[in-house]
Amino acid sequence: MDDNVRNYLDHYGVSDATRRFLAKPQKMFIDGAWVDASNGATFDIFEPSTGGLVGRAPSGTTEDLDRAVHAARRQFDGGAWRRLKPLERERLLHRLADLIELHADELAEIEAIDMGKSVTFAREIDIQGTVDTFRYFAGWPSKLHGRTVEPSIPGNYLAYTRKEPLGVVAAIVPWNFPLQTMAWKLAAALAVGCTVIVKPAELTSLSTLRFAELVQEAGIPDGVVNIVTGRGSVIGAAMSTHPGIDKVTFTGSTPVGQEVGRTAVGNLKHVTLELGGKSPVLVLDDADIASAAKAVVNGVFFNSGQVCDAGTRVYVQRSVHDAFLDELVAVTKTLKIAPGLDRDCYIGPLVSAQQKKVVSSYIAAGRREGAELIHGGVSLDRPGHFIEPAIFARCKPEMTIVREEIFGPVLVTDAFDDLDDAVTLANDTPFGLAAAIYSNDLSRVHGLIPRLHAGSIYVNAHSTIDPSMPFGGFKASGFGKDLGPEQLDYLMETKAVWITLP
Repeated sequence: MDDNVRNYLDHYGVSDATRRFLAKPQKMFIDGAWVDASNGATFDIFEPSTGGLVGRAPSGTTEDLDRAVHAARRQFDGGAWRRLKPLERERLLHRLADLIELHADELAEIEAIDMGKSVTFAREIDIQGTVDTFRYFAGWPSKLHGRTVEPSIPGNYLAYTRKEPLGVVAAIVPWNFPLQTMAWKLAAALAVGCTVIVKPAELTSLSTLRFAELVQEAGIPDGVVNIVTGRGSVIGAAMSTHPGIDKVTFTGSTPVGQEVGRTAVGNLKHVTLELGGKSPVLVLDDADIASAAKAVVNGVFFNSGQVCDAGTRVYVQRSVHDAFLDELVAVTKTLKIAPGLDRDCYIGPLVSAQQKKVVSSYIAAGRREGAELIHGGVSLDRPGHFIEPAIFARCKPEMTIVREEIFGPVLVTDAFDDLDDAVTLANDTPFGLAAAIYSNDLSRVHGLIPRLHAGSIYVNAHSTIDPSMPFGGFKASGFGKDLGPEQLDYLMETKAVWITLP
């Protein structure tokens, strides 16, 4: 750890538990053991608010992945995990949730240091969401069952179905919500009886490694959960082709997801892809302008805009367009830009210098193509990867900032005249992850909902997430679902059984 990071931790009074974890040599978690990469390679871990070096983690190899798959396969095919009764799996998942809750403050600090996000939001949303997800899926193991059938064909049969776990699941996790997204994939897989190999993002591996210590403390058998850190181009790519893996679940960008999907399907694996988004927001003329502006700002600038379903395209009915934009800018000006460990931080740094460069290039493209920058967009002259939130007006559908996912604090806006116009603008995108409507007229809202091509529709709010509700998109935003009972269907096989009776 360099002095910049050490001084940063001192300034904000980071806990002794977090300091002890960061001071340890980081290792992968395979078959219940803490191991280095087979070739000894590592990668650097940087803190986004200072740009300083936190430490290093193992850069895993395909040999390391083989070891993890072997461990997961052994447990699934006949190990202690496969022999556990449903209520025993439930107790272990609740025990794990208890431990996450017990160490919530520490995990939030690690998440803020590793990713740069607000430590307050990390505690209230990321860590609490992780606890809630494990508790929700802990209730499912004893409730998974098939059905009996009365056949219509001639003869005398007992016919029934069995729901059985798929097998070994590879979970490829993004860098923007490392722990929470990991929980989305892991909790459901464990609930149905699968075993899992997690590949955290190279940029944000720390909270997942701390979580692995809690997995061990909870008493989950060795080999059920394995964490392999390293480059996506090495580990992620190998997961898609590995013969010992039965399913790949991936959250990340659409281009990478397309490659993962092609390779995995080509190897006859089950696949869930939760990919990019460019979510539209429709503000109707009967909306409460003040409350809608606050919700829209939260929906686009939360986590510094590094959210897959962020409401990045806002279309406002023309009669209230100017008033709404004035309110939007006013609310945005109140957001505190600060290091992630500042408890009043709302806008933290972007995750890396490269991400800051990418977002800056999109802001430049918006100005170059004729969009009107009405607020922000300035790269701040301070340590770390900070950009002031940008709001563009009069954005045309063909502009780059309207077509492409930016994954940063950039909002594009335009006006519409009637609801048909609004629907056309909203659906004019290759993505379909989410959409939002702001209106107090439920008749108009219910009329719009079926016309919007998106996997989640938010009304008078944005990014409302609960473990009991499915999350996943349409079109280039992927297929399959995380969360909700719907996710369980993507982790189980249905076996038909026919028994001929006398």
